[in-house]
Amino acid sequence: MHTIKTKHICVAAGIFIFAIVATQSALAFSFSDLLHWNPLAPLVQKIQQFEQRILHRAPVAPSPVAPSPMPSMENQASPLPILKSVSDYEEQVINVVQSSAPSVVSIIVSKDLPVVEEYFINPFQDFGFDVPPGFGIPQYRQKGTQKQEIGGGSGFVISQNGLIVTNKHVVVDTGADYTVLFNNGTKVPAKVIGRGQSLDVAVLKVNADNLKPLPLGDSDALKLGQSVIAIGNALGEFQNTVSVGVVSGLSRTVTVENEVLKNIIQTDAAINAGNSGGPLLDLRGRVIGINTAMARGAQSIGFAIPINQLKKVIQQVLANGKITTAYLGVQYRLITSTIQKQNALPVDYGAWIASSGNSPAVVASSPAQKAGLVDGDIILSLDGKKITQDSPLSDMIQQHNPGDTVTLEVMRQGKIMEFKAVLGER
Repeated sequence: MHTIKTKHICVAAGIFIFAIVATQSALAFSFSDLLHWNPLAPLVQKIQQFEQRILHRAPVAPSPVAPSPMPSMENQASPLPILKSVSDYEEQVINVVQSSAPSVVSIIVSKDLPVVEEYFINPFQDFGFDVPPGFGIPQYRQKGTQKQEIGGGSGFVISQNGLIVTNKHVVVDTGADYTVLFNNGTKVPAKVIGRGQSLDVAVLKVNADNLKPLPLGDSDALKLGQSVIAIGNALGEFQNTVSVGVVSGLSRTVTVENEVLKNIIQTDAAINAGNSGGPLLDLRGRVIGINTAMARGAQSIGFAIPINQLKKVIQQVLANGKITTAYLGVQYRLITSTIQKQNALPVDYGAWIASSGNSPAVVASSPAQKAGLVDGDIILSLDGKKITQDSPLSDMIQQHNPGDTVTLEVMRQGKIMEFKAVLGER
């Protein structure tokens, strides 16, 4: 009796509790959810999550990172400051180039050259056989002439009325035609009015007025390391090319195409083929040399003839319209210690007058013959200056003009004699 009552009470209590839970769950679940609801599901889910963390080490979500700023496209590097001395130097170079460029010219060398055409002959023509066109024995024949450019160089203006200085080797071909190309593109035919005898210099004339001549400097005052500027028609195609350098050497002696150039300037300013005849300038825009050669197989070794060697030639052209060269009229050998021993000469210096081949030692009717010099004489000095390998007789004569009277100290058969000669012209 009591047992039955207790059962009824437990069942009633269970139903009551179930009703309460169902009522509360109905607020959050639908009826279908209630049918499938498992009160142990949350606990099972917690256990499964715990096992997953222990066994599989679930990755930890990374902390959020602020995005990197986009790099600036602008170069933030700061340039070095320019010293005033550097800025002044660059400005001076630019000023010299701008002022000198209109006075520097390109020289175009052209010549009428034969036009050759190819044709074929039939070697079987006498036998009555023909050959297809283009077959046979090739032959060549001239078909007229055509003017073609064969070279070029540079030069610079020395007078307002059209006188231009260049190297002799630029205009050495007497059968060629020469054209001067100015910086503004103007082309003018030019005529060679003089070529130096012992100097690599020539002067051209163009029909033009109001040209701007370049001022001439003093090459004797040059110092090693002094800044210089070379302007010219580099490689014959790059007009008014500018290069800057320094005086690398003075009083150099080099041989160019079997011609010995003495006391010339060495510079590291680039001098290329085509620069020949162009000016070498100082920082005041004065010509201190004429670019003439470069060392083959080397870099930054160029040579220029000092302007002081050419001033006399330039003055002659400005005064007379031509180049004149003084001469004495003798053939000689410079005496060295070796020549002295070989020929039993009494001195080891001087100019020994001696014939060469079939040519007489003293030219007939020359200033030397008129002065009384004979074969075998040794000229020891000219105007008191000793004749040596460093100061040969020819260099001394070139420093004079035709018509100058010079005093010669001569040794003849062991006796010292003095002669006066009036230099001639050639």
